[in-house]
Amino acid sequence: MTLTSPTSSAPTSPTSLTAAVSLEHVSKSFGRNILFDDLNLKINPGQFNVILGAPACGKSTLLRLLIGLDKPSSGRIVLRGEDVTGVPAGQRNIGYVPQTFALYPHYSVYDNIAYPLRLNRMPAKEIRPIVEQAAERLSIADLLTKRPDQVSGGQKQRVAIARGIVKNTDVFVLDDPLTGLDFKLREQLFDDLQQMQAELAASFIYTTSDTLEAQMLAQTIYILDDGHVVETGDFEAVFTQPQHRSTMALLGFPRTNMISGELSEQHVSCPLFNLTVQLEEEISAQALHGVDLAIRPQHVVIHPNVTAGGAWLMSPATVTLIDNLGGEVVVYLETEGGSLLAALPQAAATNLSEGEVSIGVRPEHVTVYDNQTGKRLGQGTSQTSPTKASLEEADRG
Repeated sequence: MTLTSPTSSAPTSPTSLTAAVSLEHVSKSFGRNILFDDLNLKINPGQFNVILGAPACGKSTLLRLLIGLDKPSSGRIVLRGEDVTGVPAGQRNIGYVPQTFALYPHYSVYDNIAYPLRLNRMPAKEIRPIVEQAAERLSIADLLTKRPDQVSGGQKQRVAIARGIVKNTDVFVLDDPLTGLDFKLREQLFDDLQQMQAELAASFIYTTSDTLEAQMLAQTIYILDDGHVVETGDFEAVFTQPQHRSTMALLGFPRTNMISGELSEQHVSCPLFNLTVQLEEEISAQALHGVDLAIRPQHVVIHPNVTAGGAWLMSPATVTLIDNLGGEVVVYLETEGGSLLAALPQAAATNLSEGEVSIGVRPEHVTVYDNQTGKRLGQGTSQTSPTKASLEEADRG
């Protein structure tokens, strides 16, 4: 079934705009608490845009600023090319799906979905086909006569989404709408949301703290951290070459390993190993530069699973816990550099047990970030001096 605009007056074509929505030099404070300071964000028109950030980083507040439920302390909100900073929420024509269901308990499912249309004084005969179309699209057509307390949590969420998409607009805002649902329900709604966005050719702005949701949904992803959008791009590019430490930390499962080290010229030393780094730009001359070394768990191998070819950075470690997740085994390690995680395929963990081991990492799998700014500095190229445990020593063990 194809979704159509509720009325004959089509919304402005999003593809004709340079940005569907943008925040320009926006600051937002709550008393002495500064949430955003000079935040700039441009949302791509006609795409499924996902804002990814850690819990409590300000994603919901950002959306409230976009839709007009909150006002910035300074800066501008631009919608469809016009400054709407002082325009009330009801006049911005943005579809909104809140994080909580926010359903009226005394209304039927039908009346809950129809509410924003009635608020706009749409005739009842025009409302019914729109509500029925949205309900059918979200597989809740048989629930229209029920009240919210008569349906499940997943069905309530579908009702909330249906209510948000019935509006005749080209911009929809969804505030982490799938939180609290089990994976099966979320997976079903991933497809529904993507299809709706494509059929409406609208700009979807979706916030989440879940990397999987971002990966499944995003055409363009925006990484929100410390009051700023630190990185933007398509998911594959951002995942493969993260330009900010926060991006590396947020993307991927299990969590990325971070090790503190020091950079001098092109050489990095840390408690585990020393390596040479190919810097992406010249670093200001100083004796030592604090850095964070990022290593994804999938790139940590445990001897004797180190394969031939290429130099390896080796280090002793102790296996403290082995967590079998089915297709993957997560190994918890203690090292001189702190706690690390390794994610191994089942075959590589067959005979693994708790105790002392040697771990190996290829230098090119080590990404170096400035520990103050979080900015990417470069990638490892080779070891610079004998490591704490060479491959030969591991062989003799």
